[in-house]
Amino acid sequence: MKCLNCGSEVIEGTKFCPKCGMPVRSAEGFIITTTPTVAGYKVKKVLGVVTGLTPRTRSVLGKIAAGIQSMFGGEVTAFTTELEKARGEAIERVKSKALALGANAVVGLDLETSDLGLGAGVVLISATGTAVFIEPE
Repeated sequence: MKCLNCGSEVIEGTKFCPKCGMPVRSAEGFIITTTPTVAGYKVKKVLGVVTGLTPRTRSVLGKIAAGIQSMFGGEVTAFTTELEKARGEAIERVKSKALALGANAVVGLDLETSDLGLGAGVVLISATGTAVFIEPE
């Protein structure tokens, strides 16, 4: 587990970060959904919009492998792994920012992918949602 303030590794169950002293919140039971509500829960407080961005590119070898795969058509698996990692990182960044606001859920999560058009093959994965505090109905 990582401290939301400084990013240091924190042992599970620790109440305060040993590096910066900030209180550590657990992400256990944290809910992330693409829907505007969570079935069986009511939103008690809207805490704000949270966004996680991850720009990614492939190495030269990855680009060569992708080029070879694209000649034969079908899925370009050289990019699949990187995009999956980037998607996970963007969602984790949304979650960390929501936890820092005191949220226990993110609703309305939207994922977008953009080519930054820099000629270097940089792809941006963006995750945006609304940080909320929810309670069972």
